[in-house]
Amino acid sequence: MRRAVSSARPLAAPFFSKAIMTATLPTPPATARPARRPGWFGAFLVRLHFYAGILVGPFILVAALSGALYALSPTIEQAVYARQLHAPITDTQVSLGQQVEIAEAHVGDAATLSAVRPAPEPGDTTRVMFLQDGLGESESRAVFVDPGTGEVRGDETVYGTSGSLPLRTAISNTHRSLGLGDPGRLYSELAASWLGIVVVAGVIMWVIRIRTARTKKDFVRPARAYTGYRRFFSWHTSLGIWIALGAVFLSATGITWSTYGGQNVTNLRAALDWTTPAVSTSLGGAAGGGDEHAGHGAASAALTVDPNTFDDVLAAARKVNIDTGMVQITPPAAADQAWKVQEIDRGFPGHLDAVAIDGTTLQTVDRVDFADFSLPAKLASWGVAIHMGVMFGLANQIVMFLLALSIAGMVVLGYVMWVKRRPTKAARVGMPPRRGVLDGAPWWGVTAVVAGGVLVGLALPLVGWTLAAFVVVDVIVDAVQRRRAAAG
Repeated sequence: MRRAVSSARPLAAPFFSKAIMTATLPTPPATARPARRPGWFGAFLVRLHFYAGILVGPFILVAALSGALYALSPTIEQAVYARQLHAPITDTQVSLGQQVEIAEAHVGDAATLSAVRPAPEPGDTTRVMFLQDGLGESESRAVFVDPGTGEVRGDETVYGTSGSLPLRTAISNTHRSLGLGDPGRLYSELAASWLGIVVVAGVIMWVIRIRTARTKKDFVRPARAYTGYRRFFSWHTSLGIWIALGAVFLSATGITWSTYGGQNVTNLRAALDWTTPAVSTSLGGAAGGGDEHAGHGAASAALTVDPNTFDDVLAAARKVNIDTGMVQITPPAAADQAWKVQEIDRGFPGHLDAVAIDGTTLQTVDRVDFADFSLPAKLASWGVAIHMGVMFGLANQIVMFLLALSIAGMVVLGYVMWVKRRPTKAARVGMPPRRGVLDGAPWWGVTAVVAGGVLVGLALPLVGWTLAAFVVVDVIVDAVQRRRAAAG
């Protein structure tokens, strides 16, 4: 009988051979998954974000730090000028006309009465404002009178519709123009214009990166476990996404005050009929147009008027649409003009009603109600008030203060990352993103980038000029490097 042959034996050899080979041969090292190279659009945004942040960062940093102080300036002003702004509450009351006469006697013939702001609340002073030689644009001289006793409690220069006193005005001028006047306003316009662009580019980069990131949580909160560049990158990224909306808001509202971009905004609003209506003081005219920035200057020098008319005009205005304590009464500058009573309370939802009163008949000539403003006009007014930190009081100021400090921190983090990313210890800073990011872009992509740059440059001229300067500098640097490489 033929001997049976086990089927296990011939199968064992190849099995063990394979096991031996596996155990003997070294295991190939696990290679890291190559980093995914961003597409042309992502690479373009990285380069834009980098250069704009590096070159415009100092302007944004100064604007943010001065803006943080500016946000708290209304509260600081109340503390520093407590005597001028407040008075003890008494049982006696001096008429508004008598307060005007007291202020006029205080200044003598050196100034001309221009407007009066009655005490808004018990314990506040009345502000009687004058025009005189030597004052700057939008400035007036204010005499602060105790409405209970008639005591003059202060004599200060105030600025604009906000009526800011010298300290707050100095902080505002630093934030707006570094105290250099109109030429200095270019710095704040540059900062406001580029801030929005840098933030929007950063948000898009954040969206692109978080979609492929393994640890997405590091993009929404700082990763404390990291060290070096990665730690600062995590802070920059996570902090940036939380303040992005607020930073864009500050950029947009800041542009409305700027010289070139602000004028374009004004022209656009006028073309779309989004302007803020202004009450007409003509004794035979119709209401005109304006905006929330109008009236920052003091009123024109008034005719000689009976101070007691202030009481009568205010009482007439109260019967129409003036229902808040914060008002300004402006006497007529010519015989054919009416008195104007304007609410100046920018608290939410906004008390900005105005009425024109004939000083002789005390009849209403014209009226403007904030409720009738168009939605864009209301949004513009609210945006300005929030930017100034006056809409929601101290809470508004604290939020703006923290937002401004966060923006300043983002700039500092950006520079630290630049230094941390240096290729060698001998290098001072990191290498910029690669050039030629649009080489691989489709024709429509290049067209969109160029068209977008032109449109932004037309709307925000300082962005257009500096962007053109960036391109020129980059081309020159590239040419120099190529020449050195060829010579070496």
